[in-house]
Amino acid sequence: MTKFSDLKLSPKVLRAVEEAGYETPTPIQAGAIPPALEGRDVLGIAQTGTGKTASFTLPMISALARGRARARMPRSLVLCPTRELAAQVAENFDAYAKHVKLTKALLIGGVSFKEQDQLIDRGVDVLIATPGRLLDHFERGKLLLTGVQIMVVDEADRMLDMGFIPDIERIFNMVPFTRQTLFFSATMAPEIERITNTFLSNPVRIEVARQATTSATITQELCMFKPGRKDRAATQKRQLLRKLIEREGENCTNAIIFCNRKTDVDTCAKSLKKYGFDAAPIHGDLEQSKRMEVLDGFRAGTLRFLCASDVAARGLDIPNVSHVFNYDVPGHAEDYVHRIGRTGRAGRTGKAIMICEPRDEKNLDAIERLIEREIPRIELPETSDERVTRSRKSATSDADKKPATNHEEKPKRAPRSRSRKSDTEKSEAVYAETVQERAAPVEAPQTDAAAAKADAPAAKQHGGKQDRSNRSRGGNQGRRNDNRTVGMGDHMPDFIAKSFDERRTG
Repeated sequence: MTKFSDLKLSPKVLRAVEEAGYETPTPIQAGAIPPALEGRDVLGIAQTGTGKTASFTLPMISALARGRARARMPRSLVLCPTRELAAQVAENFDAYAKHVKLTKALLIGGVSFKEQDQLIDRGVDVLIATPGRLLDHFERGKLLLTGVQIMVVDEADRMLDMGFIPDIERIFNMVPFTRQTLFFSATMAPEIERITNTFLSNPVRIEVARQATTSATITQELCMFKPGRKDRAATQKRQLLRKLIEREGENCTNAIIFCNRKTDVDTCAKSLKKYGFDAAPIHGDLEQSKRMEVLDGFRAGTLRFLCASDVAARGLDIPNVSHVFNYDVPGHAEDYVHRIGRTGRAGRTGKAIMICEPRDEKNLDAIERLIEREIPRIELPETSDERVTRSRKSATSDADKKPATNHEEKPKRAPRSRSRKSDTEKSEAVYAETVQERAAPVEAPQTDAAAAKADAPAAKQHGGKQDRSNRSRGGNQGRRNDNRTVGMGDHMPDFIAKSFDERRTG
């Protein structure tokens, strides 16, 4: 078995490696370090979590131990796709170069240009940077790349996904043609292969695992999720995530929860915190100080759940991550390999659980084709909404099955059809009675003379006054005397008859 002492590293580097607790190199380290020490270009292909960072940091420190850097002209350059990965590479350099006098600078976004310019002006042996911030310093005239002896591209496939390939090609044209190039990636897309063929000179290809394979130490599971209601799909999915975490129990000591969108990262972390889970978000929109604070807390164990976007999926060496939850199915199949690679590192066991909605089945098929295996399905844990629905259904069925007792019986109401029939019968009776009344013979009305003669006796009995109840609508017909106007008819108004009588008597 190969040991670090067999790799011809410098004694000071070996001492730092032993103090870090490493004795046996990983396959990618054993294959990449010897040709890198010889000054050859290296193309390393290995799945995440196999120790690629040490594969280039250890030979770089040994090679840079001799010599001195000049102002604004770094001697080596390491390109990383994200701030977190760049900061992690810087930590590795600090750990392995503590017995060697080497200077370094970290050029990443979210940090003041002034502080970074001061480091570059002093001269650095190792420059670790993200492509965007490196080009910013170069365009401001604060940096020269003509003195670069060793150039490293880490997580090249992630560079491709993030759209950094044009920047990488531009940076390659800025460094000397005689440089040594160490190129590392987990997958080899056609675009990545084109760059290696263009900018690497007869590289030594080290491929320790099939491209885009998952570690055998990781247990993978898939939970198919179909929301009951479209308007509650997001809520039910977060409930399902909590049920999956609770299902793992004490085995889930800590976990990284990956979401596709930054808004979902914040929402998921807020929801977990609301229900008593110690969680915090990390994504590209957070300030660098906040991102480093969250990562430090997760590494130290003071933070249990890390809700992250793919910014944390590549290259972060966070030991002892017990679980990875894919809250969303990644849009690129390679991202699944990198996400679950955060657990089961350095020979440890880990578990990866993914939630898949019907709309994600196409991406799921691409992932299973890439890893050449079917992810085992698990039963869907019951959410709180489903428990409430089930309890209501159970209560309803029990009530239907329960026999009714005598004291619980209530008088039955008459059917509505009967009441409607009785109402109809009543209406028909009223209608028939009305028809009979209309068909009955009508007595001929009395004339006014006959009425006067009939009312005469009654008027004498009441003092010559006619009863008010027998008056007609005219109201004055009872006051007429027997001297009627001839030729005016029976309907002459009283005021005309009265005035005519007065003229006769006068």
